Amino acid sequence: MLFRSGKSTLMKVMAGLVEPDKGLRVVPPGVVVGYMEQDPDLSGFETLGDYAASRLPVGEEYKVPMVAEGLKFNPDTPVATASGGERRRAALAKLMAEAPELMLLDEPTNHLDIQAIEWLEEELKNTRTAFVLISHDRAFLRALTKATLWIDRGQIRRREAGFDGFEEWRETVWAEEDEARHKLDRKIKAEAKWAVEGISARRKRNQGRVRALAALREERGSQIRRQGTAALELESGPQSGKKVIEAKGLVKIFGGKTIVDGFDLRVLRGDRIAFVGPNGVGKTTLLKMLTGELAPDEGSVSLGTNLEIAVFDQARARLDPNATLWDSLTNDPLMAVSGSSDQVMVRGTPKHVVAYLKDFLFDERQARAPVRSLSGGEKARLLLAKLMAQPSNLLILDEPTNDLDVETLDLLQDILGDYDGTVLLVSHDRDFIDRIATATVALEGNGHATAYPGGWSDYAAQRQASGGVVLEKPSSPTYAPQSKPAAKKAAEGLSFTEKKRLEALPGVIAKLEAEINKLSDFISDPEMFTKEPVKFRKASEGMAERQATLAAAEEEWLLLEEKNA
Repeated sequence: MLFRSGKSTLMKVMAGLVEPDKGLRVVPPGVVVGYMEQDPDLSGFETLGDYAASRLPVGEEYKVPMVAEGLKFNPDTPVATASGGERRRAALAKLMAEAPELMLLDEPTNHLDIQAIEWLEEELKNTRTAFVLISHDRAFLRALTKATLWIDRGQIRRREAGFDGFEEWRETVWAEEDEARHKLDRKIKAEAKWAVEGISARRKRNQGRVRALAALREERGSQIRRQGTAALELESGPQSGKKVIEAKGLVKIFGGKTIVDGFDLRVLRGDRIAFVGPNGVGKTTLLKMLTGELAPDEGSVSLGTNLEIAVFDQARARLDPNATLWDSLTNDPLMAVSGSSDQVMVRGTPKHVVAYLKDFLFDERQARAPVRSLSGGEKARLLLAKLMAQPSNLLILDEPTNDLDVETLDLLQDILGDYDGTVLLVSHDRDFIDRIATATVALEGNGHATAYPGGWSDYAAQRQASGGVVLEKPSSPTYAPQSKPAAKKAAEGLSFTEKKRLEALPGVIAKLEAEINKLSDFISDPEMFTKEPVKFRKASEGMAERQATLAAAEEEWLLLEEKNA
């Protein structure tokens, strides 16, 4: 697991794509290093599946559809029409199917829904392949990592433990650093006082002390200050009415797919409601209906009084890629200051555009750079800068956590906790939802949209307690923060690790059974053995391997069930 500035560059050095200025990259003979590209080059390929299978040995092409099923993308999608998210999923599928000895994964969970993230999480848990992750998904990191590389001001620190405890370790390191700096400052002050007071009586033998003082000052000057966190701040506008949104009997069919069917929801001032579900299920569409941007086919939506809405758009539609950062802020009608080309209006107060950009960790030299030159995290910070310049009392946050670093995520959740307004949130970050949401609306397909009290863990526990079926809609769709439900204690006789494994095993068994069925259908063709002997052999070996794994998983499940009973 890697953190902080220079992560992607270091990973590219590990992959052999970037040459280091000094030092050596050593790869043992026979070890293949695979790298998941953020922006893969798909030129020369007709479909995403063609790209994902391009380096697989003959007879192993069947691995691509199997991985694609877990990652939820269609291998037959033409490259010409594929979205950025689909291209990244194809790059991840390519790496997973190739299964090199070392996998380098740069933000693999971006553009994946929670179901796909959990599938990937389970695959990486069970793989024998070594992997290095760059990720800001804390739940994902806690589940998978066994060591941490922290990149801090050009120095790499290693901790032989996973993400759990990283924040405590970081704060300990910084506290020790601050203490050492304080001691050095006191020593320099004392030595400087001696140099001034003793100058008239100084003899030649004291010149060493003078040189030592100069060395101390040089050491202090060479120390690199820690990068701060973005100066995120939200200002609530005029207080909205107690009732913010009331939806009754919403029905929406979009593109032949039922988004919601008879959905009710009441949102009160101060609620934090998260919307979860697979990609493409209609979360953004439902948000647009709730804010009045899109009309339902049936039902009604009434908005409360005095609403001032601010929107964080996952598509970054408010950002012109060809505009500079300077122009992106000063030319925004909501931020422009009349008669001034270098000032922006920030919550009613003019501020120099460069100073405001610095609040969001942009360098002065970036002010005249085009938006298209920014990284994903920098674009997210720029959008937050535009969002937070205006007072609001209803925040619409559509995938706000993508590409944000851990420190900015921590700060964002803190200010959302102190925000006086109402928040509607779409996210696939389970940890972020748990920390923010007072209620979770789960869109589970076929028009089923059900509201549950609490965050992601609460929803998962309640759904598990119901046997994985959609629960009946409660009589009141209004929720407040609650304690964790008793259903989460489903396996008190097991350790935490055993409990999580027991919860995961049914899915593992189902996946293995599905893979075995596919392989069985593949090799059942009587002509396959003679026409495609290599593919037949590979498929037979793959089925035998999965049958052995299935038997072991079923035995493990029985043992854990007996222990739990």
